[in-house]
Amino acid sequence: MTRCLLLLALVPALAAAQPQSLFIADLTWPEVKAAIAAGKTTAIYYAGSTEQGGPHLALGKHNVIASYVAGRIAEKLGNALVAPVLPFAPTGEHMRFPGTVTLSDTTFAAVAREVGASMFAGGFRVVCFMGDHGGGQEALKEVAMELDRQWWSKGRRAYYIGDAYYKAEAEIHAYLVQQKLPPGAHAGIEDAAQLMFLDRAQKWVRRDKLAAADQASGVDGDPRRATPALGKILLDIKVKNAVAQIRYMRGNQ
Repeated sequence: MTRCLLLLALVPALAAAQPQSLFIADLTWPEVKAAIAAGKTTAIYYAGSTEQGGPHLALGKHNVIASYVAGRIAEKLGNALVAPVLPFAPTGEHMRFPGTVTLSDTTFAAVAREVGASMFAGGFRVVCFMGDHGGGQEALKEVAMELDRQWWSKGRRAYYIGDAYYKAEAEIHAYLVQQKLPPGAHAGIEDAAQLMFLDRAQKWVRRDKLAAADQASGVDGDPRRATPALGKILLDIKVKNAVAQIRYMRGNQ
């Protein structure tokens, strides 16, 4: 009986220690400090991109997806908060399309490096780097290795979570082939389906403009068979692979 009363007495304190959001930008600094003290010592750095997605996908597609996936990862890990998503990446191949923004690899890496160092300075013990866009993956890997060398003696670790992109992409491709659906490299069924699932307000996907591959419009693939249900499956693949690699890295640090 005494033990039960003690546990009941702890419930309000435990609830108070949980942040209102898993996204650092939504919190005050005392709330972030309290969350770290309560065990949320991992920071997730997820880079998005602002780039053309054909005539049917909003340019911020990668940022919407990165924010959702990062939040799901933090939720599943239980000990993480999400740093603000970087909305830009190296996207030179898309610069002929208006609205696309590109960063050099040097600038992209510098931002990741300084955000990671800021997370460590603020009390986080682990920073996990990943990106939803292909450009800049190697830069994120190099930044994670550099920060890890600089900070490990202080009890801090930095990891590049490449499985969130490369392993997930391979699994997604295999799944689409198995389902007899047409994989694509850009603005195809994969991208469209993921954004459809997240587009509850119907502001990011122009469903009346879905069309097959066309270099002139920036589409590589065929988004016409994309569905929100398929998008949920593909997003879950990204979350699963990222969480598995983070847990592996943490277990072998």
